[in-house]
Amino acid sequence: MIDVIVVGSGPTGLMLAGELRLHSVHVLVLEKDLEPTRQVRALGLHARSVEIMDQRGLLERFLAHGRRHPLRGYFAGIDKPAPERLDTTQPYTFGIPQPATVRLLTEHAVEAGAEFRRGRELTGLSQDEDGVTAELADGTRLRSRYLVGCDGGRSTVRKLLGVGFPGEPTTVETLLGEMEVGVPPETVAAVVAEVRKTHRGFGLGTSGNGLYRVVVPAEGVAEDRTVPPALDEFKRRLRVFAGTDFGVHSPRWTSRFGDATRQAERYRAGRVLLAGDAAHVHPPIGGQGLNLGLQDAFNLGWKLAAEVRGWAPEGLLDSYHAERHPVAADVLNTTRAQTLLLSPEPGPQAVRRLLAELMEFEEAHRYVLEKIIAVGVRYDFGEGHELLGRRMRDVPLKRGRLYELTRGGRGLLLDQTGRLSVAGWEDRVDHVVDVSEELDVPAALLRPDGHVAWVGEDQAELLDRLPRWFGAPAA
Repeated sequence: MIDVIVVGSGPTGLMLAGELRLHSVHVLVLEKDLEPTRQVRALGLHARSVEIMDQRGLLERFLAHGRRHPLRGYFAGIDKPAPERLDTTQPYTFGIPQPATVRLLTEHAVEAGAEFRRGRELTGLSQDEDGVTAELADGTRLRSRYLVGCDGGRSTVRKLLGVGFPGEPTTVETLLGEMEVGVPPETVAAVVAEVRKTHRGFGLGTSGNGLYRVVVPAEGVAEDRTVPPALDEFKRRLRVFAGTDFGVHSPRWTSRFGDATRQAERYRAGRVLLAGDAAHVHPPIGGQGLNLGLQDAFNLGWKLAAEVRGWAPEGLLDSYHAERHPVAADVLNTTRAQTLLLSPEPGPQAVRRLLAELMEFEEAHRYVLEKIIAVGVRYDFGEGHELLGRRMRDVPLKRGRLYELTRGGRGLLLDQTGRLSVAGWEDRVDHVVDVSEELDVPAALLRPDGHVAWVGEDQAELLDRLPRWFGAPAA
């Protein structure tokens, strides 16, 4: 029997496969498409996702294929320089096209030992107390202990489960594609700058290799949004907004996206779970979609591995929904707010001007920006120290730095006292005795996803907290 079937080989599914393989879980990734998509729907990683890559030793790979960009204009396009003292050592947006992210995460998952089967479409599933049966379009039946749907906003897994997906349907559609233009770059820049004074959902920008990424509002909502728009439709809409079609030609790919905002009612149904766009969809404003999915996988991976390996404490797997559902709900709220602020109507524009004034105050700007880049996420672990429930940023130690110690995906006790012990949990938790001038607590217990589960210096308190996240001690 397979341990975990992951349906979908987008960034979320790939990240999850890599996380599970850190714990020697047998993972099979199913993908209905024969080849990875060339569509560049996401353009980069926010700070928390960059941290995740660093925590798993992948950041150097990524840095070779992208560029750092200043943190500006990430809330409804309000252009303000980033405030100082953000709670991260990676205070930038990392520009990298989605196909490159997919390629790098695929390489990582394959190297870690994940199994892939492309051209295999899921058409049915059932589950019992022992596992899940997946039925494929070619008649194949596969058996696994767990199955995770990472198969996008139109998730087959979610539909087969019958999990509700409430929210708002698409009311405004946008055309997106990569193509060549027939006018000089300075002409494109001048016209786009003028149009964006009143229509911020419009854009043409270079994407490399002589191509332009074209974003333009559609005329209405297509009956079948899976059908790519034709070049003529782009030309018509460009002329409506810009008075010119820029001589666009030779499209490499085209697509359309809507402003639907929906969230799955539950992220777990027995032995089947949902992650990424299968669990939540929202407009791409702020660039949070791909990042939100990566962070779902980072939260889920070690918990699901603990269930498979047999040491998970009661309720650990359910904590995936308890922690990630509120995070996505907050992202949906911020994208709703940003969508409203992009409206050219007088009311939303008045609110936009007021918010721009408020963001002159550093604390207000930091609060808004840390929502977008996800370093402000704090899970509810109960009352306690201000670090409790937050992920710990990378801190320098005498013998290196914190994130260099997290590559194995295990728990970690960072002990500045030298008096504590994780005896009984050594197979799940690393004990590091080291000090940092930037850490003002005696010791901190980190979960495999880097969130702080305990701070203090009392061994009895530590022994009380370890079982909550890491199960019973070994004999």
